[in-house]
Amino acid sequence: MTACVLEVVISSRDGDLEATIAVQAAVIAELRAVNTEQAHLIATLQARVAELEGRLGKDSSNSSKPPSSDGLRKPARAGRQDDERAARRRPGKQPGTPGAHLAQVATPDQVVEHLPERCGECGAELADAPVAGVEARQVFDLPPLGLRVTEHRAQRRRCACGSTTAAGFPAHARAAACYGPGVRALVGYLCVYQHLPVARAGQLLADVLGAPVATGTLASVVAEGAAGLDGPGGFIQAVRAQLAGAPVAHFDETGARVAGRLHWVHSASTSLLTLLSVHAKRGKVAMDQAGVLPGFAGVAVHDGWAPYWRYEDVRHALCGAHLLRELEGVAEGPGQGWAAGMAELLIDVKLAADRARAAGAGRVEDAARARLHARYERLLATGRATGSGSTTAPNPTTCTAGPGR
Repeated sequence: MTACVLEVVISSRDGDLEATIAVQAAVIAELRAVNTEQAHLIATLQARVAELEGRLGKDSSNSSKPPSSDGLRKPARAGRQDDERAARRRPGKQPGTPGAHLAQVATPDQVVEHLPERCGECGAELADAPVAGVEARQVFDLPPLGLRVTEHRAQRRRCACGSTTAAGFPAHARAAACYGPGVRALVGYLCVYQHLPVARAGQLLADVLGAPVATGTLASVVAEGAAGLDGPGGFIQAVRAQLAGAPVAHFDETGARVAGRLHWVHSASTSLLTLLSVHAKRGKVAMDQAGVLPGFAGVAVHDGWAPYWRYEDVRHALCGAHLLRELEGVAEGPGQGWAAGMAELLIDVKLAADRARAAGAGRVEDAARARLHARYERLLATGRATGSGSTTAPNPTTCTAGPGR
């Protein structure tokens, strides 16, 4: 730039006005080009910064990222929402939830009579006084807990022919001293259904039942129970077959650590059945091995993860909960109020479907469907007009949002 200015000065001294003007025009053009390049670079960097900030701000509460990606930190938005709900919630039964209370039974297991010994007024003995009334209070409590030991004795008897025959033991009497099917079932319940760590489950059994079960025994009981569910024609095969034949099923995947390495837990579920399978991969290879989607022909509700769309023989429906999180993330951007309106519409669609279902109707009334669809079209047009970058949106009259999704 200094060389250009010096050149202009020299040219001016020589009186070459046209050359001076030409050099100045070249300098101005060069400056404009530099400014244009810098403006483009600034815009690119600003867009990149906004993208990175948005990516850092995304978690399972405002996107389709799985909860496992949140790590140990709780999503800030979810935390605020939980605090707000807790502040609004009144103690006791919540509106819309089924009530539950402890009621007396007609035939208690034990009756304990409590007799007054002396009159509270004059002090006279009441042993032979007539009963004027009874007030009953029932206490529901656990009986004393502990192991009950049953000894099985297999006799050997000698026949008149001289041969000795021994009786057999029941299948659960597998050793000289062993835990029975009740304890083994409780181990499976605590470790698998209640998700207690093995050491904690062993401590509970020791403290409550007086059964000091070793952690190795607990692990072997769980493994044995799992093996009993698998196999040709077994329980897991029956669950797979019923899920594959269901008219609507929900599919999802989330990360989990197996032996210190990232694996994926794939789920296929209906309101009555849930099949969980663990695989080192997240995509179609793992889904095929789970054994439900390859033979599924109903409506598959999922989060939009790309491998799901590779199953062409099913009808696809996007999960309502994931859609709401995605819309919440979009609504945080400037001028994207349509996304909040779309989220409200999806909730209204679900409420309309719930009311129709409760009334025994097979579908939402046509007039209500038309109003909801008109709202959808208006919101979609607004979203396109804002240049949100999306030209498609979930159709609330076709997408299915199942319970708890």
